[in-house]
Amino acid sequence: MHSRLIRSVAATAVLLGAAACSSSGSGSDPLAGSSASGGSGRTVVVGSANFPENVLLASIYSQALQAKGVKVQEKFNIGSREVLYGQLQNGSLTVLPEYNGALLGYLDAKNTASGTTAVNAALQAKLPASLGILDSAAAEDKDSLTVSQENAAKYNLKSIADLSAQASGFTVGGPPEFKSRREQQFKDAYGLTFKEWKPTGDATADSLKSNAVQVGNVFTTDPKILLLKLVTLTDPKNVFSSQNVTPLVNKAGLDATATGALNAVSAKLDTAGLTALMKRVSVDKEDPSAVAKDWLKTNGLS
Repeated sequence: MHSRLIRSVAATAVLLGAAACSSSGSGSDPLAGSSASGGSGRTVVVGSANFPENVLLASIYSQALQAKGVKVQEKFNIGSREVLYGQLQNGSLTVLPEYNGALLGYLDAKNTASGTTAVNAALQAKLPASLGILDSAAAEDKDSLTVSQENAAKYNLKSIADLSAQASGFTVGGPPEFKSRREQQFKDAYGLTFKEWKPTGDATADSLKSNAVQVGNVFTTDPKILLLKLVTLTDPKNVFSSQNVTPLVNKAGLDATATGALNAVSAKLDTAGLTALMKRVSVDKEDPSAVAKDWLKTNGLS
């Protein structure tokens, strides 16, 4: 399962792509039967986990809601999914930026759903009646197979499937556990047998640029994809589960105005855009709130 489990160690995600699933709604109205009035007096509490990308997304949500006249309280940098999920259930939080595949893994570790639509349908079946998901963004923070721009051009690589003619001569870089988790999956889905699997950890992106490895496991919103001009390969067989940015909400805390504001954010947010925002936050050290404000203005949501 994807390692973007909302976690308590912020540094892991500081340096988190063209890969993106099409935006998909939750499949039903998550606020059906709700009489909440987020825009007419009730305060919507927007929370976040304690890593930079989630804080940025929560700030985007918060400011988008405020732009529609919704009263908002921000509770950022709270902690791990275990803590956050409980606070959503008891109503202490109203909205949280989630990653649909990782959330499904938390609720049902054995579920094998992979595409955005299938993952969201499975989530709907697993969430308690008090909680719901809104529309998923195309933006995903997920595992990927990524290559250098030079190798992408040289070997005409756009999809993982395109590696079939080159895999036997390519070395793959990633975390130490990457081979045990993924080797058989790549064989089964794409018929790939790589020359070597090398543990490169946090140096994977740099190893791709230097050609020490030819293929690497890089998160799709890692700013180094932009800095080093790397190319994320698409994954048509869905070896990597969908990890679309998706608002998880306490249904009783939102009205149609608030729901519309959050869905409008999802409609505009894609992986390449989120990666560019994360470069500003984690590399350029800009304030997440200011970066969020700029993005909302650029996209006509402020």
